Amino acid sequence: MLAMRLNAVPAALCREEIAVPEPGAGEILIAVRACGVCRTDLHIVDGEVTGDRLPLTPGHEIVGEVVGHGARAERFAIGQRVGVPWLAATCGECEFCRTGRENLCGRARFTGLHVDGGYAQYAVAREDFCFALPAGYDDAHAAPLLCAGLIGYRALCMAGEARRLGIYGFGAAAHLVAQVAIHEGREVFAFTRPGDHASQAFARKLGCLWAGGSEANAPEALDAALIFAPVGALVPAALAATRKGAVVVCAGIHMSDIPSFPYALLWGERSVRSVANLTRRDGDEFMKVAAAMRIEASVRRYRLEEANSALADLRHGRFDGAAVLVP
Repeated sequence: MLAMRLNAVPAALCREEIAVPEPGAGEILIAVRACGVCRTDLHIVDGEVTGDRLPLTPGHEIVGEVVGHGARAERFAIGQRVGVPWLAATCGECEFCRTGRENLCGRARFTGLHVDGGYAQYAVAREDFCFALPAGYDDAHAAPLLCAGLIGYRALCMAGEARRLGIYGFGAAAHLVAQVAIHEGREVFAFTRPGDHASQAFARKLGCLWAGGSEANAPEALDAALIFAPVGALVPAALAATRKGAVVVCAGIHMSDIPSFPYALLWGERSVRSVANLTRRDGDEFMKVAAAMRIEASVRRYRLEEANSALADLRHGRFDGAAVLVP
């Protein structure tokens, strides 16, 4: 099969012909129909997020068709469409796993980091960590739900009942979670790269009440802020934009260092917290949300062998929404 492989970091991906993988016990073989390109993939390619495996096939927003079973894999039928997320496996035994916090498992394995992902024509995955996907989404539009959508949803849940919500970095995750928040009746304020008028217009088109550069002041104090851009300097900026009692949620797996800031920005029972990975419960809940409403993913398609171009375009903000590889 064709796969786009990472052989060293930092480095471009290499197009290679490798053997179709064999599903092990409890695993399914999936013919990949689409795979989203996530900012975490950039962090992996750049060596900012590291695992224990090279060469590696990246990609953790996989939509595909089940074409084979390993021993004792019975959950999904041949021909059924499934989604494969970032969380590939956990130990199931530690305190975090036993208390519903498997996203924090110290022995967790992640798709496209510890196990080969979806930048290929076929992939294998543990069936108990895969999701059935809602009808009404074609393969390319379903792919961003599996990380951008899931992490955005978990970050939104961390914001509690916040009515006025600021979103910093209006990319793949932000443009999906903004729609969910607006559907829930929240007011959404979008903060983009300074001068990025196209992204600001895109945010307003989706229903955001206001959109401006990250250096701008929102017209009203925020009840919560979600930060998707990997820029530590946005943390004090977001704190400054919030009212007392607000929470600032850092939703990325990697972020540049947060600069020092005066205690006055945190005072008033404001809080800063991070979102780490996801749980299968998050996935089940979010897929129900996606089935109940129409989340319009803005998608730019690339051929599988154009993975490096997709990553470069993502790095430089050359599109709104999400990039998706289609083998």
